[in-house]
Parts: sequence; structure tokens; C-alpha cells
Amino acid sequence: MRSPKLAALELKRFGRGRLPRAALAALLLLPLLYGALYLWSFWDPYGRLEKIPVALVNSDKGATAQGKKIEAGDDIVRGLRDSKTFEWHEVSPAEAREGVQDGTYYLSMAVPADFSKRVASSSGDKPETGALQVRTNDANNYIVGQISKTVFSEVRSAASRKTSRSFLDKIFVSFSDIHGKTVKAAKGADDLEGGIGKAKKGTGDLAVGLTDAKDGSRKLKDGTTKLHTGAGKLKDGSQKVADGTQALADKVNAMADKAGPFLKDHGQQIGDSARNVAGASRQLKRDLGTLPADAATAAKDTRLAADALAKIYADRCEGALELDSACPQLKNAADKAETAADLAADFNSLVQDHKSVDELASHLDGLNRMALDLADRAPTLGQDLDSVVAKINALNKGAHEVARGAGTLHSGLGTAEQGAGDLDSGIGRLSNGANTLEGGMFKLADGSGKLAGGLHDGAEKIPDYGKKDRDARTEVMSDPVQLASQSMHKAPNYGTGFAPYFIPLSLWVGSMVAYMVIQPLNRRALAAGASSWRIAVAGWLPVAALGVLQTAALMSVLHWGLGLEMARAGGTVGFLLLTTACFAAIVQWLNARFGPAGRILVLALLMLQLTSAGGTYPVQTSPGFFNAIHPYLPMTYVVEGLRRLITGGGLGPVWQGTAVLTAFTVGALALTAWSARRKQVWTLDRLHPELSL
Repeated sequence: MRSPKLAALELKRFGRGRLPRAALAALLLLPLLYGALYLWSFWDPYGRLEKIPVALVNSDKGATAQGKKIEAGDDIVRGLRDSKTFEWHEVSPAEAREGVQDGTYYLSMAVPADFSKRVASSSGDKPETGALQVRTNDANNYIVGQISKTVFSEVRSAASRKTSRSFLDKIFVSFSDIHGKTVKAAKGADDLEGGIGKAKKGTGDLAVGLTDAKDGSRKLKDGTTKLHTGAGKLKDGSQKVADGTQALADKVNAMADKAGPFLKDHGQQIGDSARNVAGASRQLKRDLGTLPADAATAAKDTRLAADALAKIYADRCEGALELDSACPQLKNAADKAETAADLAADFNSLVQDHKSVDELASHLDGLNRMALDLADRAPTLGQDLDSVVAKINALNKGAHEVARGAGTLHSGLGTAEQGAGDLDSGIGRLSNGANTLEGGMFKLADGSGKLAGGLHDGAEKIPDYGKKDRDARTEVMSDPVQLASQSMHKAPNYGTGFAPYFIPLSLWVGSMVAYMVIQPLNRRALAAGASSWRIAVAGWLPVAALGVLQTAALMSVLHWGLGLEMARAGGTVGFLLLTTACFAAIVQWLNARFGPAGRILVLALLMLQLTSAGGTYPVQTSPGFFNAIHPYLPMTYVVEGLRRLITGGGLGPVWQGTAVLTAFTVGALALTAWSARRKQVWTLDRLHPELSL
């Protein structure tokens, strides 16, 4: 009898009564229940997070920054409620703590009382970070605690971005303020540069004027020196004249009684002396004649110099918006020049207007006339003795008056000479200071030009952001690194991602349970001595046929019931048919070779495949043992192939899995055939098995 007919006979047994039919139905539905229920419970847990009760505590008291009320805690609470991430319950801190402890709430999140104050501190002198307090209890549920880390990390990032945007906006506003102030400073520097340019020109004019004043003061000093020297000579000469006239008078008066005889004897000598006196008086008169002109010239020069300095001071310093640094020195020079001009004017008045000068000139004229008259009349003096004595006494008196006037004039010119010297020295120092000031003004003008240029350059480099620019830049800088996440062949939900893991698990369980009610080797064929390959295939085909029905039922419910979408539906079904055929062959061999112990080995092999297939976490995260057995178990290739068929991607793992599953199927059937060949030989172990299940 051929293998298909033997397989059909094996399946017909399940139609002979209610219990066999119920067993067949159970075999068909068991993978469905196993796989569909598992996937249904895991289908979309993240889409139902709003049903998880979580305690929310808002103790924030708010804060005020720069006159603006900040309520960061209320903003976060509103955002959490709008997000509907969890089922939020606003409670007190004590209720939240007790609720997490006893399991009323899976976790709690608390906004501390100083949260807004810490957030607002970013614009103050001592910025502080605000902390959201999350309390979990893994005794309630470990997975919820892990999910909350992701959720609250996004909450923290959103709050940080909002705070950063506020802080960065203030920075960009400060940039605009700095730009405006720098522009104003640059304009002020331009004005300063213009003022310094005018000041530089004024200091140049001052230096030139002081140079001219220095020349005038030097001339004044030289003129007063000459006048003083001339006055000294005049004093000495007039004193000599007075001494001479005094001696003459003394002699005349002393010898008045003897004058007659004497005059007769010395007439010629007296005439000569008188002529000498006349010559001296004429010389003095000539010297006195040049004195007014020299005094007037000196007074005029000093007055011009003083007026020039006074005008420079008035132009530069009186009524100026900014006080020039040279004004104090210029004022001192102008005052000294005025003093010198006054001294020169006083001296000129003394020379021009003072009656002593006129009287001195008049006395000199009279002395000259009297001396000439005496010289003319000397030979006849004896006859005019009384008249001569009177005239000599008058001459003596006039000579003494001239000497006294010359002394007064000499003293006054000495004072004028000292004042002119002081004026010349002061103007010299002031001229040197003006030259130094002019050099400094050149440097200052150059520096102010560089300052103005630097401020203009700086103003161009300092950004001036408008509100639109500030908003754009604040948005970027508050969250400068975006995660450009691109998911290739994205699974729409949790269940779709786990389907490649749970579907082969259910099919393995289906094959495992099927061989609990179906014999792995047909006893009739064994007893008839049929071919071992025919026996093996006859025992494999019924379970493989049931696997086809199990696959159809399971995938129908998953697709139309749960909504599983497959990128390659036909390829998925075909690959699963190969998978159930492979699993049936492997389970058949283990049961055929090891008997009752094979059922334990089937279960153990299932556990090894579940832990090493990488169906949940990448196998690289598992211990080394599971990494070592990972490439040698069929479910590894089933999981990888189904992922590409359900969610999409390259078909390389599918073709590799097809080859591996085919090899496992053929190899398992070959081993089953070998086991069937051994079963055709009876042994004591078969007659008396050590273990029977």
C-alpha cells in the first residue's frame, strides 16, 4: 500500500465517532488558539497606554522673571493631559506615594514646588536645573517602568526645549541691543573724531599764536633791557652832574666872600667848566629824547601779544561745549601777557605823561642855557658875582632834581625788565606745552579715527535679529540635533513585529500535539514489512496535511480577524507550509526514534529554539550559549524569513531559509526512515520499554 493511502487511512480514524472528530478539531484549532491569542494580547500595547493609571502631582508654586509670571508646572501638566499618554490622576504627594506602593498606580510623576523658580533662574546669576520626579515600582510591572523612561524622556526634552527657547530668545534680543548700542557708539565716535579734528586745528593755531607771542615777548624783554641800561646810564650821568653842580655851588658859596678876587683870577676856568656842563646836559637831553619812542614801541608790542593770547583763549575756551585740556595753560599765559602789557603801558605813561620826565627835560634845557650863559659871562663874573652865585645855586638845585628823576626812572625800568623776563619765560613754557599738546592731538585724532572704524566694523559683525529670525534661530538652537529616523519596512504595530516569532511557535506546538494522537510510524505498515521510506512518509503526511489546515486557519484569523498585513501574502503562506512540513518531520523523527522520551525532547528543542531564534531581542544580546546554537536550529531561519515576507525587504533570508528547511525536512524523513527500519526488528527493549507514556 502506498504512503498517501496509508496517510488517508490514518486520518479516516478521526471520523469514526465524536471523540476522534473532536480531537481532530482540537488539533486544527490548537495552533490558532496558541498563536492568535498570544498575538492578540500583544497586538498593540503602546496604543492602549492611556488605560494605564499613573499618579500626577503638581506642587509647583510658579515664579516671576523680569515681571512675567511663569507657571512651568501647569504647562507640563496640560501637555501631559493633552498627550493622553497615560491615564493621569492628579493626586497629593502622599496619595501618589501610597498608590505606587500598593499598586493603585503603576508609577507617579511629580513636579516639585520650586520647578518654575529653577526654570526661571536661567536668566539670573545662578541658573539651576529643574527636576521632574518619577517614582516606579517594578513589583507592579517592570515593562511599564521601562516604557515610562521613554515617555518621560520625551517630556523632559520638550520642557527643556521650551526653557531653552526662552533663554536663547533673550540672548538674541541682547545681541540686537548690543548691535544698537554699538551703532550709537560708532556715531558718537564719528562725532568725537570731528570734534578732535577741530581741536587739532585749534591747537595748531594756538601753537602758531604762542610762537608769535614768544617773539613779541622776546622783543619786549630786549627793549626793556635796553631801556633799563639807558636809564642806568642816565642816572649815573645825572648824578655826576648833580655832584658837579653841588661841588660848584659849595665852592662858590664857600668862596663867596673871596669870589671877587677869585673870579677875576679864574674867569676862564669857570667858563670852561660851564661849557662842559652845557655839553653834558645836551647829551642827556638827546638820550631822554629817544626814551618815549622806545617805551611806546614796547607798550604797543606787549599789548598786541596780550590781545592775541586773550583772543585765542576766548575762541577756544570761553563758551566751548567741551573744555580743551590746554585751556588752563592758555589762561595763565594770557594773564601774564596782560600783566606785562600793563607794566609796559605804565612805563610808557611814566615816560610820556609823567611830569618828572617833562620837568627833567625842561631842567636840562634850563641847565644848558644857564651853563652857556655862564660860559659867556664867565669873564665878567666878578662884576656879576651876586647874580652868578644865585644862578649856580639854582643850577645845583636843578641838577639834583634831575638826578632824583633819573633814579626813579631807573628803578621803574628795572621792575619792567623783570616783568618782561617773566613774561618771556612763561610764554616760552606755554609755547612748548602747546607744541606737545598739538602732537598729542594728532595721536588722539588718529586713535579716535581707529576707534570709530573699529566700532563700525564691530557693529557690522554683531548680528541684529528680527523677531522672525530670532524665532527660527531659537527653534534650531533649542533643539539643534534632530533625529532623522527612517524606518525601512516599518511594522505598523507590536503584534506585526512579533508575528514572525509566535507563528512558528504555534505551528511547532501543533505538530507536537498532533503526534500525541497520531502514531509517528504506521503500525500496519511496520507489521507488513513495507519500505522504511514508505513508512516514514506515511507517518509524516497526515500531520503535514493537518499543518496545512492549521496554517490556513491561523493565517485567516490573523489577517481578517486581527488585521495582520503581509507584504508578500502568497510567499508567506507558502513559506509557512514548508515550515509546518519541516516541523512535522522533525517532531516525527524524535517521537519515532526515542519513543515516549521523544516528546520531552520535542519540548526541550522547542525551548532551545525559542531562546536562540532572536524573535524578541537580537540574539547578540543573549549569552554565548544561545549565540552558539542560533545558526543550527530551523526556527532561526523561519523567523528571519517571515520578517522579510511579512514586513518586506530583501528575499535572501527567505531563500536561505527555504533551503535550510528543505534540508531539515529531508534529513528528518531520512532519520525517520532509518528509525522505521530499526522498528521492524523486535528487541527486548521494545518488548519491555524502560519508560511508557
